[in-house]
Amino acid sequence: MEHIFKQAPRWRSVCVRCRKRLAPSARLFRGISTSGLQHAGISDPDSLTPREAQDAMSKTASLQQATSQESSPSSASQISQRGDSTVQSGPSNRGSIAETPRERSNKAIDRIFAASKTNPLTPNAIRSSLLADVPPPEVHYLHVYSTKHNTHITLTKPDRGAIISVSSGTIGFRKAARGTYDAAYQLGAYVMGRIQQQGLLSQIKNLEVVLRDFGPGREAVTKILLGSEGRNIRGRVIRVCDATRLKFGGTRSKKPRRLG
Repeated sequence: MEHIFKQAPRWRSVCVRCRKRLAPSARLFRGISTSGLQHAGISDPDSLTPREAQDAMSKTASLQQATSQESSPSSASQISQRGDSTVQSGPSNRGSIAETPRERSNKAIDRIFAASKTNPLTPNAIRSSLLADVPPPEVHYLHVYSTKHNTHITLTKPDRGAIISVSSGTIGFRKAARGTYDAAYQLGAYVMGRIQQQGLLSQIKNLEVVLRDFGPGREAVTKILLGSEGRNIRGRVIRVCDATRLKFGGTRSKKPRRLG
């Protein structure tokens, strides 16, 4: 339509509303050459109404179609001769290029399994190995049960069999001293020392730390693992989880203690 505006200067003086009314006639002749318009007897396409432009457009299209058929009479016969081979080869070509959603999902699953073989310690790889019926890597567990009055640390095998099971009373703390932060800190250092003395570092490839309750020993054992005492075992930790018991309803709680 822009080339018609340039050829007809009077379009510039027409208001916007009239231009919208006359625009369909300009859009109809977009792509039609000047010779085609002259062949159809159209000298000034801008002067036509939309209905006259529609009639002239259909007349021009029919003339162009007849001209193209006369210029290439053998094209239809060539297409009919090649029709059988095109129909036979079409579906096979499309089948070799296009992929179904199931094929794409199978390829994505193969890529996930390949990644799990290269890095078997990530949580996603463990989950993928479970889906593939492959046993996950062996994981040892370090349970830290920290209450208000004591701290218990237990190191277990992958089958949950206990290897080391100690508490603050095991290392000499008595009565109220067992629930202090210092007792839990010394207990954590004692467990790290026993792991090294018994040569358990060669057996522990992956370690999961299980924290329970919110006593002072929870933070103390965490500081041990992050400090110099846990430098040999810190790199083997693959997961830290919380196993604190949550009561949904349950039995009645103990009466709060009142002092004074």
